[in-house]
Formats: sequence, structure tokens, C-alpha cells
Amino acid sequence: MKKVLLGLILVFSFLFAGVKTVNVSPKLVTSGIKIIDIRTKGEWEQTGIVKGSIPITFFDEHGNYDAQNFLSILDGYVKKGEEFALICRTGNRTTAVSDFLGKNGFNVINLKGGVKRLTQQGYKLTKYNK
Repeated sequence: MKKVLLGLILVFSFLFAGVKTVNVSPKLVTSGIKIIDIRTKGEWEQTGIVKGSIPITFFDEHGNYDAQNFLSILDGYVKKGEEFALICRTGNRTTAVSDFLGKNGFNVINLKGGVKRLTQQGYKLTKYNK
């Protein structure tokens, strides 16, 4: 019985998983939604991060990635079925990562325009603390 219930839960989590793309805005990033910043450490140090966001690098400075490592770190912050947002510098990396996560059962909001558009709208980033 427990195995059947677990199976149904997994099936439903995949059915309701997906990707939404929305234009980033100060109102959205201050709404309380969990935000994962997938930029590099150098980018976080250079510009700062969205206050309260969780920095987890997906691509390194050379464009390389380790999807399994990213997923294992992400699992400590987000559970499948839980809606959360991804942010990067302009939205290009989050588009690719959002699609990957959506296909793996996550509910992702891709923040189109990224940190660049957000700061153009007057949002002040917070200093990145290691």
C-alpha cells in the first residue's frame, strides 16, 4: 500500500511540474518566493545577489556544468513539486536550466531578464556573503 501511494505521489508531482517564464520585477523577488541564483561565485561577488536568494552555481566560468551535483545541492533547498524561481544575469542560463529542471519534475519560474533587468528597474542587490 505504501509503495502504491508513493508511486501515485511521484506521478502527480511530475504531472504538475513545469516551467513558467515571467519578467523579473522587484515586486516578484520580494514576494517571498524561494529564488535560486545560478550565476557564478565571481558574478555574485561582483554585483551582489537578490536579498534572501540561494546561490547555487550551475555553469562554471567556462560553461561547464555538473547537473547531478547541482541537483544534489538543490535538493537541500527545494523539493519536487515546490514552486521556486531561478535567476541569472540576463535569463539565458535560467532558460536552459529551467527546461532541464521542468523535465525532471520541478516547478520552476524562469525570471526573464535576470539580475541585469532587475537592477535596471531600481532594485538594489545585497552583498554576497560566502
